[in-house]
Amino acid sequence: MSDNQNTKNETKSSRSARSRLHTEQLRRRRAHARWLAAITTILLGGGTALAIGTASGGAEGGQVTMPANASGTDGTVIVYGRATAPNTLDVWEDFRCPYCGKLEKADGKAIQQLADTGVYKIRYHMGTFLDGNLGGHGSMEALQAAGAALNEGAARFKAFHDVLYAGQPDERTDGFADQSRLLALAAKVPGLTTPAFVQAVKDGTYAGWAHKVSDAFNRSGVDGTPTLKLNGRPLAVLDGAGNPIAPAQYTALVQQSVSGRSQRS
Repeated sequence: MSDNQNTKNETKSSRSARSRLHTEQLRRRRAHARWLAAITTILLGGGTALAIGTASGGAEGGQVTMPANASGTDGTVIVYGRATAPNTLDVWEDFRCPYCGKLEKADGKAIQQLADTGVYKIRYHMGTFLDGNLGGHGSMEALQAAGAALNEGAARFKAFHDVLYAGQPDERTDGFADQSRLLALAAKVPGLTTPAFVQAVKDGTYAGWAHKVSDAFNRSGVDGTPTLKLNGRPLAVLDGAGNPIAPAQYTALVQQSVSGRSQRS
């Protein structure tokens, strides 16, 4: 696949209506942000404990509670791995995205192993565009809950990220909109469901932060998920039919890219 195809995995992998909707949403997400913020506020209890503003999806005009361990500009990036790692893997995902789910189920362990051994650090950039594509607010709910996990530590975020994809419902059901479902999945992460975590999820403490993360995704220029870039260069992690490459292929692809970078330096 070409570099352009790699950054449009979701769009190019299928001619389905779902893929076309994914691309269309990225063009109209900004107009949708204020509506989504208002709906989320209502659904989460009238905004009594939310940090969602009224402009730009909560990023402006209101106090935003940031989780500990957030990184990057405005704290919109989640970093997993050694800060001193010589390479950087950027990952763009949406928790409702079925292709992201396929990739994480197939190659998630290989992706993590290379971070754990110090080959690269991972920077996650999470989007919520499927909420607008298909209706509902499951992507945003999952992301704000992930913010509560990040507040407990980057490793807790990563573990919760993994169980969300392992237990990912069909994107058309908006299953992540159910907080009890999110909390049940969180309970699979040892030590995560502290009283503070549970209360933060129920109150939507990090909902304003989740909107900022989503807005940053929309400004990134990435228009398909999953998109992975190693040191800025796209990795072709899905084949032409939208299926993940094998873990061994993923590892070889990374090693080839890292080796090529060393030779270019």
